[in-house]
Amino acid sequence: MQSSYKVLVAEDDQVLNQQIAELVTNAGYQVDTYFDGDSALLAASKQQHQLMLLDVMLPGKDGFSVLSMLRKTSQMPVIMVTAKGAEEERITGLQKGADDYIAKPFNTTELLLRIEALLRRTQHDVSPNNETDIIRVDDLVLKKSSQEALVDNVVIELTAIQFKVLWQLALHRGEVLSKAYLSQQVLNRPHGSYDRGLDMHVSRLRRKLHQVEWNGDRLQTVHGEGYCLR
Repeated sequence: MQSSYKVLVAEDDQVLNQQIAELVTNAGYQVDTYFDGDSALLAASKQQHQLMLLDVMLPGKDGFSVLSMLRKTSQMPVIMVTAKGAEEERITGLQKGADDYIAKPFNTTELLLRIEALLRRTQHDVSPNNETDIIRVDDLVLKKSSQEALVDNVVIELTAIQFKVLWQLALHRGEVLSKAYLSQQVLNRPHGSYDRGLDMHVSRLRRKLHQVEWNGDRLQTVHGEGYCLR
């Protein structure tokens, strides 16, 4: 009988990814597999999984970057997959919010027992509702509950989408957010190759920030990657 629990597997080695997926599926769990950090983070951000197996060495965003960004919005249980004997990786993963770790090559029975134990320990309170309501970036203040943006107590007239874009960039300040991630989070749709919707919203958002004498150029376009608030 298949469990209602869904496991996200982020592993760039295609053979190992498939082996893990088969193992976890045969144990009765539902599985989604990803091969790079950006797509894994995008999937995790949808809050549809109850546990994540996260390899440290991923193309795009590495496992540590994915974990750091995920922990700003979700407490989904994460088991880091590290190299054998890589004690520093395990320590870093735990410091960044991993719940457990397992080293490659791992014993399949041990992996399943760790998954089962972590789900049993956390299933009652797996929740994304640990977000902050207020973010401050110097004299810019964002209030999520009221969707207000203020600079020196002056309200910036933003649309709902513009606020969501600014909130995501402020929440992950200093990190480059891909257009695919932002499109899913803000517009609730996949990003198409010829979709210029985000570019338009970001451009107007910069202009409105300049109008209240806040440096809108801090909202940077990183060509080929996405956007970043410095």
